[in-house]
Amino acid sequence: MKILIIQQKMIGDVLTTSILFEAIRAEHPDAELHYVINSQTYPVVQNNPFIDKFLFVTPQIEESRPLFLTFLQGIKKAQYDVVIDVYSKFSSNLMTKFSGAPIKISKKKWYTSHYYTHTFKEAKTPKTNAGLAVENRLNLLHPICNTIPEKLQPKIYLLPEEIEQSKQLLINADINLSKPLFMISVLGSGENKTYPLPHMAKIIDAIVESTNGQILFNYIPKQLTEAKTVFNFCKKETKAHIFFDVFGKNLRDFIAITNHCTALIGNEGGAVNMAKALNVPTFTIFSPWILKEAWNMFENETTHRSVHLKDFKPELYEGKSLKTAKKEVFSLYKTFPPELIIPKLIRYLKQF
Repeated sequence: MKILIIQQKMIGDVLTTSILFEAIRAEHPDAELHYVINSQTYPVVQNNPFIDKFLFVTPQIEESRPLFLTFLQGIKKAQYDVVIDVYSKFSSNLMTKFSGAPIKISKKKWYTSHYYTHTFKEAKTPKTNAGLAVENRLNLLHPICNTIPEKLQPKIYLLPEEIEQSKQLLINADINLSKPLFMISVLGSGENKTYPLPHMAKIIDAIVESTNGQILFNYIPKQLTEAKTVFNFCKKETKAHIFFDVFGKNLRDFIAITNHCTALIGNEGGAVNMAKALNVPTFTIFSPWILKEAWNMFENETTHRSVHLKDFKPELYEGKSLKTAKKEVFSLYKTFPPELIIPKLIRYLKQF
């Protein structure tokens, strides 16, 4: 059996969808399993032992109709038996149609009956602490698997040399790995998923005051200005604990550095999902317009906790859709000050 799974775009989505390969391999050990992803997301699934081949959608392919057509022809020539389209957007609809696979699986949408042999309506309420992002993906396996786990946790596979190199990088930066080290997700994937920068600085102040810990910032070079703004908002005493110039130069470096951290704290997004896939504890601040039930994966009362404005002020969401909340996100952020979050954060930090 030859199976293609499609999940383009975001890092967290690509990582979470990788659980399907482990589940399929358990029931179909001889299956040939291929994965369509955007090329920049590869580091989170690199070395995954359950995936036989990657098909990369590069920026060039996305911007060029002739290159995309060549990509589609390659999928057609591969003669897949099954296509599972988790992405379910126009580009992946075309990939599925071109595949000619006898079994085509995706989410239930108004248009999907034209492309797929099996579609599934996404649940709105999770059954386990894995969350909807995991459960709804596993549900797509019903046409080809008799035994489907209730939950399966994404994993990132680091090589021993990557772990050792990142350890030496931290030691050479005068970071004491015997003391608490916190990775701060200071920025979300966009402005509407980023906790206001002055508020984030107060969160970091509270971490240092509570733990006397060492602080790393998760940012990439093009986010230097925003990251520096958060740093400047921090108290003088806090700044002494921040190793601002120690950061991952690329996504794989960030993953390896995070592996050595006591916990990752900050904005919901790919960084949180990566930390969980490394079994690094997390404390997540959700944007007011994101559905917490979908992405608070494997939350418990100890290692993984999260906060959402709706937890504190549910009345703000009465009769309001997430689409409306997205439009009002910045005014909603104003009603979500750090004073609401810090008491829960301090209780969380006591375990370290």
